[in-house]
Amino acid sequence: MMVHNARPVMTSKRPPPPLDEDALRELALRYVGRFATSRGKLLAYLARKLRERGWGGEAPADPEALVARFAELGYVDDSGFALMKSAALGRRGYGARRITETLRAAGIGEADRGAADAQAQADRWAAADRFARRKRIGPYAMQAPDPKGREKAIAAFLRAGHDYALARRWVDAAPGDFPDAED
Repeated sequence: MMVHNARPVMTSKRPPPPLDEDALRELALRYVGRFATSRGKLLAYLARKLRERGWGGEAPADPEALVARFAELGYVDDSGFALMKSAALGRRGYGARRITETLRAAGIGEADRGAADAQAQADRWAAADRFARRKRIGPYAMQAPDPKGREKAIAAFLRAGHDYALARRWVDAAPGDFPDAED
């Protein structure tokens, strides 16, 4: 048996150089190329990178102008992002309130959320159905819940962003008995 006398190699990793205009633009391009994003999320990313690496450019850093330019070029589209995110969350069974809060946290303004909010309201019944199916609540349950289980199921619906009346209709439905769709 051969024993290797291996010593840990000490590598001193140099910190990355401070950002300049070109490096900041490259970071932003790479970010929007990899992720569907909003103006607010891109701005937060660039601000974080500036804090981490510092600024070495000649003129002061202006990430807001860079984000505005990307929006002008169509690289970042808040209303398109809002629609896409709203549809994705709705397919997972989340309600309108949860979708609105997620979009607000992503920095989507009220004007850009209009179509997404309308879509979430229109799809609220289907989203509740998906949520009930995923969590095996109401018509998808094996048996009717006891009072404590009923409270937990309603609380789960509320956390998912559905309103109380809709949650009650789904939770109170007997196993195998689907509630009538809203008009």
